[in-house]
Amino acid sequence: MSRKDYGAKPYTLPQPVWIIGTYDENGVPNAMNAAWGGVTEENELSVCLSPEHKTCLNFAKTGAFTVSMADAAHAAACDYVGIASGNDVPDKFEKAGFTATKSRFVNAPVINELAVCIECKVKSFDKNTCILRGEIVNVSVDESALTDGKPDIAKIAPICVDPFNNAYHVIGEKVGNAWDIGARV
Repeated sequence: MSRKDYGAKPYTLPQPVWIIGTYDENGVPNAMNAAWGGVTEENELSVCLSPEHKTCLNFAKTGAFTVSMADAAHAAACDYVGIASGNDVPDKFEKAGFTATKSRFVNAPVINELAVCIECKVKSFDKNTCILRGEIVNVSVDESALTDGKPDIAKIAPICVDPFNNAYHVIGEKVGNAWDIGARV
């Protein structure tokens, strides 16, 4: 097999497309698109964010943020909140077509249009490494995305980013049951 080298790049697949939601000091919701994130502990996630983002200024004041999973139905809106800066477009949340409900657990918005939301308290933010660590205090899923009381990935239709080709792809096809299909090898 022949390989092509790409050098030291943050190219992993799949890379989730996370929409980070915060409130400013006046309770105005803001959202940004972030692709460099993952679960780092059982009740912790981490994401890489440049400190100059409006989102970072907001969670520094509120101590909280939400992470919603971008989906196929809202891919354009999710991309938009990654293109437009909350520092320059104060109503970008509204322009994206998003509406919010305040989380019952943290001082941050739950984006009504996105089915899955992880509600977090800020554990730490290192401005030198740009790493935000959040304590997961709740995960909520819109009932429209449930089947038999469980989240249904086909209904959620989460997207991931392909960093090799700057493209979004929907995730959803089941190939087997985890911790099961390997038992037959």
